Amino acid sequence: MIGYLKGTIAYILKSSSNRTTLTLEVNQVGYDLQIVPRLLQQLPDIGEETQIFTHLAVREDQVTLFGFGSAAERDLFRQLVSVSGIGPQLGLALLDTLGLQDLVQAIVSGNTRLLSRTPGVGAKTAERIALELKTKLAEWRQQSGLTIAPGAGPTVNIQEDVEMTLLALGYTDKEITQALQAVGQNTALSKSDDAEAWIRQAIAWLSQ
Repeated sequence: MIGYLKGTIAYILKSSSNRTTLTLEVNQVGYDLQIVPRLLQQLPDIGEETQIFTHLAVREDQVTLFGFGSAAERDLFRQLVSVSGIGPQLGLALLDTLGLQDLVQAIVSGNTRLLSRTPGVGAKTAERIALELKTKLAEWRQQSGLTIAPGAGPTVNIQEDVEMTLLALGYTDKEITQALQAVGQNTALSKSDDAEAWIRQAIAWLSQ
């Protein structure tokens, strides 16, 4: 319903329950957004303009706008809350504890130990997140129609994890193809089975 809001930061409130609320003034209307606490590190000062991607959650007794620094983070939040037993507050906690990139990699690689670092996420919940979302991310990858030239990208055993992670971070199939083909020219990397190294190099190339 509301994809994003662009306006002036009016004020920020941190509650005792570890919830952070950002009030964004858009056309003389103040919108209260519950945000991931780590987003505060990226925001400009009060009184300055910013753009926040949003998710509107509607319950019988409450309507809440959640705010995120990127569309990819917002989309991953939506995936998280689609998992049985994961509510909005736990979804925010996962993003705040691990950050977008580490959270995506933990899901794709099935790293339940890393997922369990988030307060409130036990072993069974971590397993459910990894299982359900890895399947969804794999379907997303298949639908994107990614095609990497033979020998130019990661080896077959890590290619899926690398591509799924980059897709979930918000990169397009075209960007991923170009990045992996470009960094694949690195002799040392081309022989590596280290998925994280491929992801770091691809992100660095895409950030140039």
